[in-house]
Amino acid sequence: MLRIAQQGRILLFALVLLTLSGGALAWAEEPFDPGPDPFADEVVAPSIADPIEPFNRGVFWVNDKLYFYLLKPIARGYRVVPRPVRSSVGKAFTNLAFPVRFVNNLLQLKFRAATIEFDRFLINSTIGLAGLFDPASNIPELRPQVEDLGQTFGSYGIGHGCYLVLPLLGASSLRDGLGSVGDSFLDPLAYTGLTLAERGGLRAGQTINWLSLDRDTYEGIKQDAVDPYLFIRNAYLQRRQAQVEK
Repeated sequence: MLRIAQQGRILLFALVLLTLSGGALAWAEEPFDPGPDPFADEVVAPSIADPIEPFNRGVFWVNDKLYFYLLKPIARGYRVVPRPVRSSVGKAFTNLAFPVRFVNNLLQLKFRAATIEFDRFLINSTIGLAGLFDPASNIPELRPQVEDLGQTFGSYGIGHGCYLVLPLLGASSLRDGLGSVGDSFLDPLAYTGLTLAERGGLRAGQTINWLSLDRDTYEGIKQDAVDPYLFIRNAYLQRRQAQVEK
């Protein structure tokens, strides 16, 4: 009996060892699980090459001085015109840019959006008195479908290329700059017989009108941003990415 009991203890000990060794082996073969990645859902900020940054910063500086010492003072003086009148002028320029939105919606195969833009143009050009008013916005189904050639390029996977700061026009990219050139062929003013200087004067008036309606957005950026150049570059990229992806 003593010998049987002794053999039983040895067998039990062996089973314990086997169990422990098997458990250790199983633990060793189990893949390491680091747990959920806290950065898995983090949004990656868009980036862009800026190989001519010194030149861009120079144009940015010139644009900054033109804004503070020429354009904004004129826009502030222009504010003597009642705001509803200035708002109507802005709407008329927006209505005039209908071909750009319509064609680029078609190029992106957004036929429903192109139809909406056509309906908006028809209503605002007639009931809205050549676009001075925007009665189409009172119809929920006729929300503006803003598109341009830069967005069209982006929708087909064409990247920004490099970052550009254009004289007077500000932040852009190689893709969007080329898109603006293409969109200029859809500008109705180019077919009205006006000279280049006269069209430039109208565009300058459009800019002044827009600045008079703006609530000093750029001044706020200059006050709060450590580097306004980088702030505007990043804001531009994020806005354009959102417009392309919508």
